[in-house]
Amino acid sequence: MTENNLKRERASSGRRLDILRGAVEMTHGSGGRASAQLIGELFAKHLTNEWLDQGHDGAVMPPITRPVAVSCDAHVVKPLFFPGGDIGRLAVTGTVNDVAMCGAKPLWLSAAFILEEGFPLKDLEKIVQSMAETAREAGVAVVTGDTKVVEKGHGDGVYIATTGIGERLAGHMISGAQARPGDRVIVSGSIGDHGMTVMSLREDMTFGTDLKSDCAPLGKMVERILAAAPSTHVLRDPTRGGLGTTLNEIAAESVVGITLHEAAIPVKDEVRAACEFLGLDPLYSACEGRLIAIVPEAESEAALAAIQSDSHGTGAAIIGEVTAENPGFVEMVTLMGGRRMVDWLTGEQLPRIC
Repeated sequence: MTENNLKRERASSGRRLDILRGAVEMTHGSGGRASAQLIGELFAKHLTNEWLDQGHDGAVMPPITRPVAVSCDAHVVKPLFFPGGDIGRLAVTGTVNDVAMCGAKPLWLSAAFILEEGFPLKDLEKIVQSMAETAREAGVAVVTGDTKVVEKGHGDGVYIATTGIGERLAGHMISGAQARPGDRVIVSGSIGDHGMTVMSLREDMTFGTDLKSDCAPLGKMVERILAAAPSTHVLRDPTRGGLGTTLNEIAAESVVGITLHEAAIPVKDEVRAACEFLGLDPLYSACEGRLIAIVPEAESEAALAAIQSDSHGTGAAIIGEVTAENPGFVEMVTLMGGRRMVDWLTGEQLPRIC
C-alpha cells in the first residue's frame, strides 16, 4: 500500500484508537467500526498468533492424538493490578493450571472480556500485554475471544472469562478421587502468598513487607512431575479456599483421611504475620501459582525433586500423607505435637481474589 493510499485508509476508517488517553466507550461493544479498531489495534496486536490472526469468530485447531482436557474459568479479582501480577496474568495462569491439573499439557485458550464503560484503554492494554506475555511463558496461544461493554457503574473495570484446551499426558486418570492410603502429599511452595497480597492492597495495609502474589503457570512443572512420578494420583491447585479446603475436597472425593504436619508446611513469615494481624489462617488463603501433588510413597522423592527443579517450585515440601483412618477428614499434627481437625473453609475469608 502506498503512503497516499495508507492515509486515505486511515481517514476513511475514522479516528484511530488512542491507547494512552482514551477510555472504553459503549461503541467499542457495538460490533461496528469502533469494535473492529479495539480488536485490531489492541487485542490482536498483542495476542497475535496464526489462529487468532485469521480473524474468524472461532478457530479450527489441528488434531491431537491424546484425550482432550478442557477447563473454563471467570476472573473478577480486585484490585486488577497487584504485586506479582494482574487480572490478565491471572486469567491465563488460572485456566492453564486447571487444565494442567488434569494431567494434561495446555495448548490453547479462548478469552472473553467484559469491559466497563470508561475503563482507561492504557490499563486495558497493560492487561492484554500481561496476558500475551504469560501465554508465551506457559506455551499456549489465545486463539479466539469476544468483547462486550457494559454501562458505567454496571461492572468493575474488567472481567475476563477463559476456556483452556489441552491434551492429557498421563496414561491414567488423575483426579481428586484417586488418592490412596500411603500416598504422600506434596505442596510446590509457600502457601497464601496470593491471597495475602490481594488482601493487603485492598485494605491498604502493606505490613511493612514485600508481599507478592505467587501467580504463575504450572503446566511445565506438571510435565516434570509426570515424567518423574508417572503413577501420580492427584494434582490440584489450591486457589479459592486455599490448601485446607482443597485437601478436604480430595479427602471427601477419595474417601480417605489426610494427615498434615504443621512444621513441614511452607509459609512465608510475612504471610504468617499478615494472617495473624487480620485474624486469618494461611491454610485457607488462596494460591495462584502452587499445586498439590499426591503420589505413591515410592515416587514421592522423585516427584519432590522434579518440582524443586522448576523455577516455581523451589520451596516445595512433603507435608503429609494419606491414611485409611477418618475417611473424608483432614487433621494436622501441630507444632506442639497435638492434633487438630482442618475443616472446610466456612464463610468468605477473601472475596474477589481470582
